[in-house]
Amino acid sequence: MGACPLFYVEEVIPLSKIAATVEGLVGPIIESMGYELVDVEYCKEGQRYFLRIFIDGPGGISLEDCEKVSEVIGEELDRADPIPHSYYLEVSSPGVERPLKKEADYHRFRGRLVSVRTFAPIGGRKRFEGRLLGLEGDEVHILTTTGEHFRIPRPAIASARLKYEPGKE
Repeated sequence: MGACPLFYVEEVIPLSKIAATVEGLVGPIIESMGYELVDVEYCKEGQRYFLRIFIDGPGGISLEDCEKVSEVIGEELDRADPIPHSYYLEVSSPGVERPLKKEADYHRFRGRLVSVRTFAPIGGRKRFEGRLLGLEGDEVHILTTTGEHFRIPRPAIASARLKYEPGKE
């Protein structure tokens, strides 16, 4: 009988799990620096992996803020090593069409124009655009441009973000 071949199988970790791990790791650090962690994205584009950290602050975010946060969390990520392969770290502002992720976002941006996409149809549609009326319990209230009022359960929301409105940055 001959020798058995050896196979190496690398554990595959879902990208969303890596993003959640990184969020738990860097979130407290970013907040201790006086910034808000808006979102963490971990994705593969072509053959490269990107870890994108979106931060905000009371007066907005400057390039210097991004550099400072990048340096501090880069050191922590190198120490903790939560990602099993090489990646590019990007730290930036979420932009004017920032995502709405946390409960506080739905209160903070009440009255603003938003775009919401749901996992499954609600009232015959999956895309909603209109004024954010707020959050009641676990339902996001939106008044569309046609005057329709929708109540969307937060767990049904695939994505929600602000829409650009001149003068509302």
